[in-house]
Amino acid sequence: MASSASDSAEHSFSGVEDRLSSSNLSYGRIIAGEGLQVPFSKDEDWADSGDISSFSNYRFHHCDLTRKQALFSDNQQKERLQQSSSDYGLLDNLPCDVAFLPIQTCLGETTKFARISTKLQDIHEARKDKPFQISISLLKLLRNHGSGFKRLTGDGLLEPHAELRKAELSTSETMRIASAKYIQSSSGAGDDLALPDYFSRLSEDKIRNVQLAEILLAAAEKVGCQQFDAASSLLDRCNELCCSTGNPVERIVYCFSEALREKINREMERIGIKGLGKRMTLDVKEDSMSSSLPFIAYHQLVPFSQVQLFSSIQTIVENVAGAKKVHVVDFDIRSGIQWTVLMQALVARRECSLELLKITAISTSSQQVIEDIGKRLETFARLFDVPFSFKIIMLQDMLELKDDLFDLDEEESIVISARFLLRMMIYRLERLESAMKVIKKLNPCVMVVIEVESNHNSPDFTNRFAELLFFCSAYFDCLEECMKGDDVNRTFFESVHFGRGIRTVLAAEGEERTIRNVKIGVWRAFFSRFGMVEVDLGMSSLYQADLIAKKFPCGSSCTLDMNGKCLIIGWKGTPLFSLSAWRFK
Repeated sequence: MASSASDSAEHSFSGVEDRLSSSNLSYGRIIAGEGLQVPFSKDEDWADSGDISSFSNYRFHHCDLTRKQALFSDNQQKERLQQSSSDYGLLDNLPCDVAFLPIQTCLGETTKFARISTKLQDIHEARKDKPFQISISLLKLLRNHGSGFKRLTGDGLLEPHAELRKAELSTSETMRIASAKYIQSSSGAGDDLALPDYFSRLSEDKIRNVQLAEILLAAAEKVGCQQFDAASSLLDRCNELCCSTGNPVERIVYCFSEALREKINREMERIGIKGLGKRMTLDVKEDSMSSSLPFIAYHQLVPFSQVQLFSSIQTIVENVAGAKKVHVVDFDIRSGIQWTVLMQALVARRECSLELLKITAISTSSQQVIEDIGKRLETFARLFDVPFSFKIIMLQDMLELKDDLFDLDEEESIVISARFLLRMMIYRLERLESAMKVIKKLNPCVMVVIEVESNHNSPDFTNRFAELLFFCSAYFDCLEECMKGDDVNRTFFESVHFGRGIRTVLAAEGEERTIRNVKIGVWRAFFSRFGMVEVDLGMSSLYQADLIAKKFPCGSSCTLDMNGKCLIIGWKGTPLFSLSAWRFK
């Protein structure tokens, strides 16, 4: 998404709020010039063919989702409604209004899903005398994301999104319809709306999904208002109606229900009330290091990881084109497979021979794992006759990082690799500031940054909930298209890895919320404080992203666009990741 002016003006991560402007980007495939063609050769430890899917034997893990929190009381919500009409607009001008689906539509359904109708009717009746009970922040976010719908035209017809004309709903569209309906039931709006014809053609399963999503929204509203008993009752209903192996809507409702339950437990414990269950652990990174198979499957079947890998390596190659000595400082080496690609690319250069490739891995844990990665890289370097050295800088705390810990050579070109790293230090800003000062002293020729392109750092719980819900809906749509429903790796990735990330964003507090995603506009403002300027990724890097995406059966849904000089990687137009390059002035 394009960043607003307020994004550019933001110079601190403390209390970063959501930017609620709609995207002005036209998402589509980028067609660029010639790019890197990486030759692959057989190696028993790393890869066995020229196909990029040969990276299937190593650990890759996806980004975790985390954030910060603050709650508004009912009185504060009412005051915000009165004070913020210019910002939020009148409820009857919400662009995502659609007609509230009559409960009678579901008559004749199974007993299980008939309970959805009963619960929704109870919610609707409870609001008749309190039409603005729902959090204003949640209304704002739901309205903003319900952009797949338009208001009545002059002919009195509601124009649906193209996808909805097929009488089929993705998870994202299901959440948008549920949000629009929920806004109407909460605000009393909708007298001037008509039920679109396409909606009546939806299957019973699709209608059930919409209603299940409504119950989840109602539970989030109750949690935001600290009405924990009512929220727990709604979550019990969600648990009866969904599971981690159901359809995509059921899967995401399952994950969010678990997160809301954890939120309730923590809040009740905080205010001195006995919790409702056992607190869940939130060590997402440890989980990703201990279970590699789901991440291997993800890397093979979902385009994001490989698009990021090849495009970032191409960017590095272009920025060290004339360097005979290249020193890569990797703050999160993970499997290290990306550096095998770099080796091959540097060896393939005709204009400049490589005298040394040096990699320095920085870590605060898993030293043995990183040592094993170093040995594998050394084996691969010998195979390609690459002069190579590998060093590990182990730290107890990132505050210990100093420039004198590095073995530096005046003749080498330094590259900084920061994949999903910076967000992990936002919760302790002094660590981020300290790391940036060290990076500045190293004065790299390029710093490649990959981050999640979403704002899950709002101090308002309801803002984080809505942003995360639509972000994850797009992600779950992607997993549905790229992986089979009964794939155990997918189930693990969604309910365990992704689920723990969701719980961290919504339930954790203070230093337990160790990862806090913000958008590229906030990172631009932050980097500018240290005298950094954004670097063009280059046409070859963009071509690499497009080329790799096309290798996947679902690649046409992986959308690529530019936000300034930054590559935005998304799913059917929803931004999910940003890839950018930087250097000091």
